[in-house]
Amino acid sequence: MDPLERLPIPLLEWFRDNARRLPWRDEPTPYHVWLSEIMLQQTRVAAVLDYYKRFLEEAPDVSALAALPEERLMKLWQGLGYYSRARNLQKAAKMIVEEHNGQFPSDFAAVRALPGVGDYTAGAVCSIAFGQAVPAVDGNVLRVYARIMGDDGDITTPQMKKKVTQDLEKAIPVNAAGAFNQALMELGATVCLPNGAPLCGRCPAKEFCVALAQERISELPVKAPKKPRRVEERTVWLVFQGNNVALRRRPTRGLLAGLWEFPNEPGKGVLPEEWGLKVLTDEYAGQAKHIFTHIEWHMTLRKVEKGTGTLPSGWVWASGTELEQKYAVPNAFERALGLAKERLNGGE
Repeated sequence: MDPLERLPIPLLEWFRDNARRLPWRDEPTPYHVWLSEIMLQQTRVAAVLDYYKRFLEEAPDVSALAALPEERLMKLWQGLGYYSRARNLQKAAKMIVEEHNGQFPSDFAAVRALPGVGDYTAGAVCSIAFGQAVPAVDGNVLRVYARIMGDDGDITTPQMKKKVTQDLEKAIPVNAAGAFNQALMELGATVCLPNGAPLCGRCPAKEFCVALAQERISELPVKAPKKPRRVEERTVWLVFQGNNVALRRRPTRGLLAGLWEFPNEPGKGVLPEEWGLKVLTDEYAGQAKHIFTHIEWHMTLRKVEKGTGTLPSGWVWASGTELEQKYAVPNAFERALGLAKERLNGGE
């Protein structure tokens, strides 16, 4: 018998006994499932839990999310990264309000048409919230499939994802589609781990896993090597005046679009003359690094005490309280943000 045909019963029994207790599983409404799946993209479950709770307190439903001021939306998302996810959430919420009378659509094509929603998220929402027998294929599922089936196809390719989706469509139990999809994801997240270190003794598929039988666990799944990230040197200035620090907003398009940042420029340079800042002191304040998907920022931090004069156009002064409550500063500037809070909260 095909391993996928043997999988549903032992997998569902394992999930019943081993599923993690997660808030979106306790109340799997379409909104809750959708919100959690978007938050979980590129992000660990442990990191999402507090964000999910805080987000629901201010945006408990689609209509509330659609009406949330953008500045507040970004602040609620601060630290989760990949900020386009938050903007697409709100775009989708507005679409649901305007085109679906505020009711989350149940049709797969309609869910798939929402901004920021791909095949996986649409499959998760439709199966978990609406009980539809559609697969939800993410990285965890691809890894589980490759090992159980002994498939050496490159899981980074659209062709492999399509193949896995088609095979799972035949295996997914019609009366337990949501549980089956969640169980596959859970198996990949907690047992069939990446990097050749799965906990095979705990796996419900160990009796018929092809990779385990062939001792190919460390070889599967096959993934094309990633292109090396581009390293970019930057200088970041913490410009202080009294109990305030200077921030500027990033461009509305591109990396970290529309978020607030500490002024910075490429290279290891001096304070740009075009900023027109009259400064009393300018001193080295340490190094920091942040890794994006395709770029690494290597940052030199400098503290500046500003003298008289105004800030450049579009910059603002932010107090310690405003850094905490108002302005969304991305994790790329975590080290700089910590230094700013230390200074503004009386650390010096």
